[in-house]
Amino acid sequence: MKEKVELQGKTIFITGAAGFIGSNLAKKILNEVKDIKVIGLDNMNDYYDVKIKEERLNELQKHNNFTFIKGNLADKELVMDIFKKYTPQIVVNLAAQAGVRYSIKNPDAYVESNLIGFFNLLEGCRNYPVEHLVYASSSSVYGSNKKVPYSTDDKVDNPVSLYAATKKSNELMAHSYSKLYNIPSTGLRFFTVYGPAGRPDMAYFGFTNKLRAGETIKIFNYGNCKRDFTYIDDIVEGVVRVMQKAPAKQNGEDGLPIPPYAIYNIGNNHPENLLDFVNILQEELIRAGVLPEDYDFEAHKELVPMQPGDVPVTYADTTPLEEEFGFKPSTPLREGLRKFAEWYKKFYM
Repeated sequence: MKEKVELQGKTIFITGAAGFIGSNLAKKILNEVKDIKVIGLDNMNDYYDVKIKEERLNELQKHNNFTFIKGNLADKELVMDIFKKYTPQIVVNLAAQAGVRYSIKNPDAYVESNLIGFFNLLEGCRNYPVEHLVYASSSSVYGSNKKVPYSTDDKVDNPVSLYAATKKSNELMAHSYSKLYNIPSTGLRFFTVYGPAGRPDMAYFGFTNKLRAGETIKIFNYGNCKRDFTYIDDIVEGVVRVMQKAPAKQNGEDGLPIPPYAIYNIGNNHPENLLDFVNILQEELIRAGVLPEDYDFEAHKELVPMQPGDVPVTYADTTPLEEEFGFKPSTPLREGLRKFAEWYKKFYM
């Protein structure tokens, strides 16, 4: 059962608003929904090039209905003040310390942002009730699961990185708050998001920087990794649809609330071989003029074994998303990488 959630005239609180997904989501709803107010929180940390975050933020600040707050989700007083002052009806949590490899070097950042920060948000939703809490989980929760495609019905008890463990914890925390306080919550397991003005720590972006600098790129698992690459516009469209349908509040036979709680995969449902992905990327970089016509790609790639914390394949079963929201990501890889290459050329060259 789903409750319809009207976006028009509402106040939406988006955390991670200067981030890749957060900024694209804010831009879409500000442009397309009447009388919507967006409160955006971001700590603007330097985990990656802050210039990209600032560029995304400048776009958003052109809108009168956008309010930006620079601050940290782990700051409970700040989070409570935002709920008290703006009383958002919908909360979308996209703030997180991202990245699997970084979690091996900097575990503290993940505990602060992904656990304490998320807890503060849940407390806000409890004290200032909301119509719908939507939050980012991750395909990394599937860990070393052998069964593909990954289904939200699968057990996810074997995380292979701290990042994955924090995301699984978010799902558990949301479930307990949904049960205890009847907070409608929906978790979204995103699969390898890419596109223009994306995250420089992602492989396609790092590959581009290295190829341009004439360095050699390492392709893990000898190129046999498969990833469900999902274009940013598809992710955002999915989030907007999910925001508008909250799990319905209902009581069980014991008279107590059945937790209004749901989880979906958002992925392309079409895993691509990493080697094919890199081939298309370099073709599009040449087409956009980022790399010269005669670029010797073969001389700049090296096939290497897997690294710790990585998984050989990610592949989303998106059937529930299709059935309940009539939506399935569909942007072809070449089209998505073309838009990235064109943006890269404009931003960096």
